[in-house]
Amino acid sequence: MALAEICKISNASYMRPTAWATDDVNELKSYASNFENPYTLAAPPFANPVENLNKIQANADKTGIKIEFDHGTTTLGFKFKGGVILAVDSRATGGQYIGSQSMKKIVEINDFLLGTLAGGAADCVYWDRVLSKECRLHELRNKERISVAAASKIMANIAHEYKGMGLSMGMMLAGYDKRGPGLYYVDSEGSRTAGNLFSVGSGSIFAYGVLDSGYDYNLEDEAAQELGRRAIYHATHRDAYSGGIIRVYHMTKNGFKVISNEDCEMLHYKYQAEKAAQ
Repeated sequence: MALAEICKISNASYMRPTAWATDDVNELKSYASNFENPYTLAAPPFANPVENLNKIQANADKTGIKIEFDHGTTTLGFKFKGGVILAVDSRATGGQYIGSQSMKKIVEINDFLLGTLAGGAADCVYWDRVLSKECRLHELRNKERISVAAASKIMANIAHEYKGMGLSMGMMLAGYDKRGPGLYYVDSEGSRTAGNLFSVGSGSIFAYGVLDSGYDYNLEDEAAQELGRRAIYHATHRDAYSGGIIRVYHMTKNGFKVISNEDCEMLHYKYQAEKAAQ
């Protein structure tokens, strides 16, 4: 206030305290924030969201409001001698409704750490942003980048804290650290698994069919990138809930590279022409 008085603006309208009652402010805070939980920037106005959703579902016949958490996607990741390949589609759906054909399902947490999205888009995007913050804070505190294992553990701990509260997430974390390439699967149940190959989403069964037939740890870079691209393409061709743009990223010891962003329709004609030429 001393500076405001020197500048002679202490009596300005925008410097006066609000006329809101304390009860009004407390009610606003209860709906807008949760200061007791460091992970939550905008908590829902109920202690347990699942209980509220269950009430809505129970009264669906009377109110006509019915919530069904239908979602679909295809994401995959695998390690090989050249690093880690991540490939995803870009279709966001709500049941049979296609909400977007350009959803970015690979989150660039930092130059050496990537995350994929599968499940509820809002849940995945929000918690990946929280993870980005935690990874940056770790870097500032410790003067070194966070490891892939530690980042995945943070995400798993957050998910476990909210287990049974309606979160819908199935994400992969891929990166490169002192121990080399890393790939982890984390979901909303709090499970955390390290592995060499994962595929997540409604189209994963089709992607696995291509990956299982073509995967080899000793693949060259271009062959590995093409395998990821082709696996996602076949999933979009067979799974109605997957489609749009097929994005391929390559994580190396020098950071991630964006390899391609191609429309699955264009890839369809490309692969059909290759097949006809054989």
